[in-house]
Amino acid sequence: MAKNTGYHASRTGKVAIVTGSSKGIGRAIALTFAKSHDYVGIVVNGRKREEVETVAKEIRDKSNCDSVAVIADISQEADCIRLIDETMKHFGRIDVLVNNAGIQQEMPFEDTSTETWHRIIEVDLTGPFICSREAVKHMISQNPKGGCIINISSVHQTIPKPHYVPYATSKAGIEMMTKTMALELAKYNIRVNAVAPGAIATDMNQELKEDRAELNRVLKRVPLARIGTPEEVANVVEFIASDKASYVTGSAFFVDGGMTLYPAFSPAFEEAA
Repeated sequence: MAKNTGYHASRTGKVAIVTGSSKGIGRAIALTFAKSHDYVGIVVNGRKREEVETVAKEIRDKSNCDSVAVIADISQEADCIRLIDETMKHFGRIDVLVNNAGIQQEMPFEDTSTETWHRIIEVDLTGPFICSREAVKHMISQNPKGGCIINISSVHQTIPKPHYVPYATSKAGIEMMTKTMALELAKYNIRVNAVAPGAIATDMNQELKEDRAELNRVLKRVPLARIGTPEEVANVVEFIASDKASYVTGSAFFVDGGMTLYPAFSPAFEEAA
């Protein structure tokens, strides 16, 4: 952890935390924030030290923004609390929290163990709850008070995804958690929104690069007929976190090439397509 740089609320610029930002969408969000010139500090988070520190260094080298790496497992409550505490120790405030860390696993419903269920729910739903709860305590008391929380959800908060019951369930929970938090926290000038990506070129969707048949099946469900990029998701997140979206809260933004225009992922629909 780097030494305290003496950041105070009176200094211009925001401080953001992006969980799961060592690669993929999270990394793109952190870098896009840095390039926007709206931030003086960005906390990069992940479980692998080398990957996280590489992104933090990239931010410092390519922008005027300070960045620190905090190694933390979002499935662990103590780690979530420490992530927020480390941010406060270094920067003195939290303006933006992006709950991006997430995992998924393909498995038939009847074979899904409670261990798998808990592991996915803890990262994808409980982690964002704890990180948000701890960040809000500071957003309420800091001067000026307020902030912005963005939960990275998925099109599967709306579209059922067979063989991914824990993942889809967590994302549906994220949607309602976002709305309820937005309603409760508005009085503190804290905005809460969700961004729901569709098929994006990340390690989580590695099979789309390796399996041409699977890629073609997915593209049939995307009206724009292509896979999205992490940067396209990050651009939407950056907008929502900015003052340009100061009157936006409790909303979900789909970055999916139109995928949610279709009713469901099902064999019958696939055959019709």
